Amino acid sequence: MKSLYASMCLIFCSVIIVSSLLGFLVSNLYYQVRIKPQNDAKLTGMAHQIQTFLEAHPDSWESYLTSTAALGYRIYITDESGREHIYGTPFRVMDLEPPHIRTVLDGQVYHGVAEFPSKPFITGFFDNQLRNSVGVPVRMQERNYALFLRPDAQIQFGELRIFFSLILGLAILFSLGFVVIGALYIVRPINRLAEATKRISEGRYDIRLNVGRRDQIGQLASRFMTMSRELERTNRARQEFVANVSHEIESPLTSIQGFANALKDPSLPERMRLEYLSIIDGESRRLSLLSKQLLTLSSLDYDPEALQSDTFDLRVQLRQAVQSFEWRLTEKQLAVRLNLEPITIRGDSNLLYQVWLNLLSNAVKYTAPGGSVSIASRLVGETCTVTVTDTGEGIPAEELPLIFDRFHKVDRARTHESHSSGLGLAIVQKIIKAHNGTIDVKSTVWEGTAFTVTLPLL
Repeated sequence: MKSLYASMCLIFCSVIIVSSLLGFLVSNLYYQVRIKPQNDAKLTGMAHQIQTFLEAHPDSWESYLTSTAALGYRIYITDESGREHIYGTPFRVMDLEPPHIRTVLDGQVYHGVAEFPSKPFITGFFDNQLRNSVGVPVRMQERNYALFLRPDAQIQFGELRIFFSLILGLAILFSLGFVVIGALYIVRPINRLAEATKRISEGRYDIRLNVGRRDQIGQLASRFMTMSRELERTNRARQEFVANVSHEIESPLTSIQGFANALKDPSLPERMRLEYLSIIDGESRRLSLLSKQLLTLSSLDYDPEALQSDTFDLRVQLRQAVQSFEWRLTEKQLAVRLNLEPITIRGDSNLLYQVWLNLLSNAVKYTAPGGSVSIASRLVGETCTVTVTDTGEGIPAEELPLIFDRFHKVDRARTHESHSSGLGLAIVQKIIKAHNGTIDVKSTVWEGTAFTVTLPLL
């Protein structure tokens, strides 16, 4: 399997090579379209100047053409009898056809630079062929000559060609080297992330990544670390959840099993038999409640948006919840204060009813006889708030951040008589979040607790 590092190096190097090739092709095309006609016109003008000088000074044409060639030009001159003279460096290819020479001898100008055929990988400016020149007629000493001229690129641009070739070659080499180093800089943290992913799949969360980078890879590493910590916390919570469920189920099952075996004794008095049956009934109800709570949590975890929403009167629902606790309120002689505004909201009425029942149940359970419980609801813009307040024993400050955790129980509530599973407030929070609401709690030990639920109206 090809590694990411090799793939990136191959891609980047290919990009550099292809870009260089395309740059050369585009530059050559620009030369053919724009620069070549300009060069032809410029050389034609120079050839005409040489023509004028030679026709005015026919006796010094040899020395003049030699001096001109030394300045960086290749010159070819011939007459009607075919005698040839070359000044400067010889042409690479003497490929000028006789008809072209005859055309110049007849008094016309030959535009070989402009008419030189284009080639994709050869810049015509540097192709030292005779036909890649400009020809003009010259009349000296009663004879017609054809003079052909083109720049000597080796003399005029020899050092520059080497210089620019060196620049281009070194630029490509350095680019390839930096690509290899840069790809390693990019791929190395990705390899570490891949290794970290493998370790997480093996259940190992002790991962340390470099989160100091300020680019997207640094952000990815930072979020990966956050994900790792969340996975670790989730895994730990799952283990604790399984352990707590096992404990919660084991305790009533043990009681049921023990008392069921005791009932087999035929000599057991009737009073104790009824007492044992009552305990078995209570533990069975406790198991039933636990299973219902676990089912509710599971459904909310699986699809928190699967709500059976309808519109209902919140004040009527809160009054119904209070009425369901009437006998317990009377038994503990608790005062109830209601301050309910007429509010119509949209939500899952059955789930929200569980919220009010749970909050009222806790308020009644942990409030001493003679205390009070109050419920208030009011409109705040496009939301409504419901506050359940009691004058009970309160919750210690160190316990407040934990009360919505599953199976968490405040120490004073961890009694067998309370039959608390520690799931009630976790379910409440899940239901409220499913309705896009919030729940807050304030509590002072031995003074009371207040839960405030905020819900959108629609």
